[in-house]
Amino acid sequence: MEETKKEQTTTHKIGIYLWIWGILFVLSFCSYMVDWFQFQGLLRWSLILTFMFLKAGLIMAFFMHLFWERYALVNVLLWPMTAIACFVFLMVAEFKYTLFSRLFYFFIGG
Repeated sequence: MEETKKEQTTTHKIGIYLWIWGILFVLSFCSYMVDWFQFQGLLRWSLILTFMFLKAGLIMAFFMHLFWERYALVNVLLWPMTAIACFVFLMVAEFKYTLFSRLFYFFIGG
């Protein structure tokens, strides 16, 4: 007896993608309205960054399929963020060394 395994493929309804496109359109419109109403200062940048992160999150979640695939989520978010944290740590260490050497030679004299 030979059993055949059926490959399971998941297809998502087009409606969810149309909803996401609609939400992205509304968020882009709101981002445009920030400039139209000429908001200034912290409010302007807070709104722009909020809309930007919301749009990026929706694009990543649905069009990059991170909402459904755990492995992709780990590879797209965890490893790059770990690398960025390592690079920030190295930059802070370099900054402290440079600051120390400059202050040392400034006060003590080379």
